[in-house]
Amino acid sequence: MKRKTKHLIVISFDGLSTLDFEHINSLPNFKNFIDESSYCKKVYSVYPTLTYPAHATIVTGKYPKNHGIINNTLLQPGRISPDWYWQRKYINGETIYDIAIDNGMTVAALLWPVTGKSRIQYNMPEIFANRPWQNQIMVSLLNGSPLFQLKLNNKFGSLRDGIKQPNLDNFIHSSLLYTIEDKKPNITFVHYTDLDTTRHNYGFNSKEANEAIKRHDRRLGDIIKTLKANDMYEDSTIIVLGDHSSLDEEKIINLNILLKENGYIQVDNNGKIIDYKVIAKHCDGSAYLYVNDKQNQKLIDEVRDLIEDFNNKYKCIEAIYTSEEAKNLGADMNCALMFEANKGYYFLDNIEGEIIKKIQPHEVWELHGVTRSTHGYSPFKKDYTTVFIASGCGIKKGVVIDKMNLIDEAPTMAKILGLELKNVDGRIVEEFLE
Repeated sequence: MKRKTKHLIVISFDGLSTLDFEHINSLPNFKNFIDESSYCKKVYSVYPTLTYPAHATIVTGKYPKNHGIINNTLLQPGRISPDWYWQRKYINGETIYDIAIDNGMTVAALLWPVTGKSRIQYNMPEIFANRPWQNQIMVSLLNGSPLFQLKLNNKFGSLRDGIKQPNLDNFIHSSLLYTIEDKKPNITFVHYTDLDTTRHNYGFNSKEANEAIKRHDRRLGDIIKTLKANDMYEDSTIIVLGDHSSLDEEKIINLNILLKENGYIQVDNNGKIIDYKVIAKHCDGSAYLYVNDKQNQKLIDEVRDLIEDFNNKYKCIEAIYTSEEAKNLGADMNCALMFEANKGYYFLDNIEGEIIKKIQPHEVWELHGVTRSTHGYSPFKKDYTTVFIASGCGIKKGVVIDKMNLIDEAPTMAKILGLELKNVDGRIVEEFLE
């Protein structure tokens, strides 16, 4: 298969929604880019519509049930801050960057999820220190490319203030521009979280979210200018994409409190989980239910009846799926049940407090997962799709398709690179390709 491009730059603007398309198309750099591109502004994400499952899908072309990243975080009952699916080892099968490296290409990744301890040559993975004895810089160095990261931290570390935005994306952005200029990778993956974080904090249509989109417009312009200044633009393919949309909410569902009150979860005197028969694991807009004995259908039915009775009172859950139904939706086939929240609600795993908690105006998302807007819902909720925009080498100009799926992106990008991803769930979007 012939390679269509020398440089592929994949720009993920986390949380960029179909509903943002008209807005970005009015901003100077996005508009110029879109005018030269082919695109789909109605891309269905995966279930659950979370950042880590979505970004694993973007590089594998598989549903979460098949690539194995079925949530952002691991099931670790009793941990206040569970570990995330940070490392490449959690992905089943091959990724687009693996086969690219096998074919002699160089790859850079900046804050791209699920790349820790991968073979990516220039890698600053998305990971954070999650133990009291850990240091953020050391955790990053040990999971990515040490010398590469040290250089970036020395050059641009003053821009960063922990994970606060827009500081974090300003750091990543400067690091990206330097990487393009200094390394000229064949493939570059960059993940910006400014918009998603801002929507979590302030809401979907907030003025703060609007400002984050404007910052992304400037970042896109900077990337294109850097490619042109380094004589790379004519040999490049640029892809701008989102991973999911988000929805505003005002109430939290804490199913584990209900399960604890009915004897399915045991806690010690400090309120820490010490044992469970059944436990819920949140995916924000959805949640999994796991049982110790998945063959115990009587127990599953018993818990389902409990939650249905609860829902008859509160009307907070839109749908309850069996394990087989969750599998058919592309989610974790190992769950016993899966729950989809109604609009205005989302799930957390709190073990103390109210089962249904109304979010108070003074509460912010950093405190125990409290947000103004979130995701993780079914990708088929109304006005909840994302976008895919491609321009440059190997891409036709002016082709617009009505809809596509996140699983289609990896095989399409692989073909642009002259590669083939096998055993994918998606299709190559040939309509875009020259």
